[in-house]
Amino acid sequence: MTQERKQKEIEYYDYYAERMLKSFPEEGKRVGDFEGFKPLILDSFKFCYKLLEENCFGKRLLDYGCGNGIHSIFPAKNGAEVVGIDLSEMSLEVAKERAGQAGLKERIKFLKMDCETMKFSDNFFDIVFDGGTFSSLDLNKAFPEISRVLRPEGFLIGIETLGHNPLTNLKRRINRIFKKRTEWAATHILKLEDFKLAERYFEKIEVYYFHLVSWIAFPFLGLPGSQILLKLLEAVDDILLRFSPLRRYAFKVVFMLSNPKKPDAEKSV
Repeated sequence: MTQERKQKEIEYYDYYAERMLKSFPEEGKRVGDFEGFKPLILDSFKFCYKLLEENCFGKRLLDYGCGNGIHSIFPAKNGAEVVGIDLSEMSLEVAKERAGQAGLKERIKFLKMDCETMKFSDNFFDIVFDGGTFSSLDLNKAFPEISRVLRPEGFLIGIETLGHNPLTNLKRRINRIFKKRTEWAATHILKLEDFKLAERYFEKIEVYYFHLVSWIAFPFLGLPGSQILLKLLEAVDDILLRFSPLRRYAFKVVFMLSNPKKPDAEKSV
């Protein structure tokens, strides 16, 4: 079952990567993710990138499930030594070309590797960055692996879709019908209880919430005036998300998990 699930994820992302390469044969035209989305339009990604900018200079960073390299460029430009891993070879091809176009081939290395069974040695990275990979993974395998490869003072910075809002969950079910998501990814969106699982592997967990209502503007971001609508709704989010009962219905969460627990070291004390 595990291998079947992974193969379906590989086939899905290979398909979209190959389509991107064919649709935009010129490297400079390949912007955003496979759907043309530019993440820095949103407050959630701006905040996440700010965390990266403040912490990544001079650090060794793992872009965990890097896909087409959409998030690999920013930390490399800000002084990090970046390694990106993914199982989709076609996505890695796009990522390598993206890095070349940015003039960052020397600062970013892309490897085909399984996020759930990484080949890196213990304590290898200062930072692990997750840009939305968790829905494709089994977190019972992902969290211990991330904790293992992080140095004792290292941390995980991530941004994920949250899976409690019934309206956005309905949209995911529709996406699955139209094959815009795999069945696994559509049904394994991050939940707040997953942070309880993360507590087994990290001492400190910080979570920030975004897009309670502003996600309504996402389908219209290419239209005139859409940026104004987005900013207005994000301002409403800023007020509403101060009330903790509403946070579970946010569309996106940004998180920072630090002080990775090292079971082997604890046993040897």
